Amino acid sequence: MSHPNLLSGIEHSDDAGVYRLTDDLALIQTLDFFTPIVDEPYTFGQVAAANALSDVYAMGGTPLTAMNIVCFPINDMDISILREILRGGIDKLREAETLLVGGHSVDDREIKYGLSVTGIVHPKDVLLNRGARPGDILVLTKPLGTGIINTALKAGMASDEQVNKSINVMTSLNKTASLIMKEFTIHACTDITGFGLLGHACEMIEESEAGIIIEAFRVPILPDLKEFVEMGVLPGGLHRNRNFRKYMVKQEPGCPDWLMDIFFDPQTSGGLLVAVEGKDADRLVKGLQEEGIEEAAAIGAVTADEPGTIIVK
Repeated sequence: MSHPNLLSGIEHSDDAGVYRLTDDLALIQTLDFFTPIVDEPYTFGQVAAANALSDVYAMGGTPLTAMNIVCFPINDMDISILREILRGGIDKLREAETLLVGGHSVDDREIKYGLSVTGIVHPKDVLLNRGARPGDILVLTKPLGTGIINTALKAGMASDEQVNKSINVMTSLNKTASLIMKEFTIHACTDITGFGLLGHACEMIEESEAGIIIEAFRVPILPDLKEFVEMGVLPGGLHRNRNFRKYMVKQEPGCPDWLMDIFFDPQTSGGLLVAVEGKDADRLVKGLQEEGIEEAAAIGAVTADEPGTIIVK
């Protein structure tokens, strides 16, 4: 579907839909929900809420309201578990200064939780997942590896320290990063979620005249992932991501195989991947780090060479 006021729809896999209401105001709409990925109900609620809110931040917007999406086995599980999930979501919404205005629940054998989020943005300030230009620098705001850690957790192999670091990544809002970005010239932005770093980076240059070079050892990752990767403790989505996008990706000898696995790892509530004008990159990274986003890093560049291809070196 197309419409002159539809600034972002389903055509390019953007993070959210954007509809222009007036010359100065556009509406952002998104939803996301999933099954539990951590053991604690409260933490699950926080992660799910942060993940749903992230789509609005990735579009350059401000979330205003949210509605709960709940599936819960009401006859087979204690209602206190649901209360804790919802409490986690509400607390994260409060942190985001976003109002919960309702929702919908169904009786389901498997728990699922998430949010439909509505936000606003000036039509001229909408950030899309495409539009990266040669000369831009790619900045990533959170470390990778949550999918692998979550898989290790399910197998009883992840330490408390590893799980806690992964949870900290997943529950951290992209709010501060989104606000800081507004001070710089940003040509494209997306949040790193189910398609992994390389899958979402591919969206940035698909059907364009630009390519990407990623410097593998500049990419922030969670600690102690190599052992899990080499043991084959990998989520199924990682293999699907690689098979879907491998035709667009070239791995150079300087990048080891275990790092490539991490770059295809499906993330939950991951960081923002930002294509910022080259002259602004250092100041953007410094600004992010000064505001507590300590692992933010410049991880590569957009180039005119080999359009439609990502080179990982």
